[in-house]
Amino acid sequence: MQVPLYQAKAEFFRMLGHPVRIRVLELLQNGPVPVRDLLAEIEIEPSSLSQQLAVLRRSGIVISIREGSTVRYALAGGDVAELLRAARRILTELLAGQNELLAELRQADRPVPVAHGSANPP
Repeated sequence: MQVPLYQAKAEFFRMLGHPVRIRVLELLQNGPVPVRDLLAEIEIEPSSLSQQLAVLRRSGIVISIREGSTVRYALAGGDVAELLRAARRILTELLAGQNELLAELRQADRPVPVAHGSANPP
């Protein structure tokens, strides 16, 4: 029995739903990166990074490249980089909307100036 597309999408986004995995994908956008460089950038235990890389590898969105004793990781395709750029655009729009709302709320919290010395209507 085939999984419905919406369920497959939910599983895909669930797989992406870890900050270390997102950070790895961001770092791989400009090309292959050695594991030691990923460790230096992300600053987590090697075993934790290894687990997250394994999840990304099993999903098929990253590949590993062995060059002697060095293992480098790369995005399997350009679509992942485009997805990350789209997420950045969406977040930018959402945060801009929140900033506008925050500015409106702050403006509404300011006391209304009262004119001094004006006559009261009869």
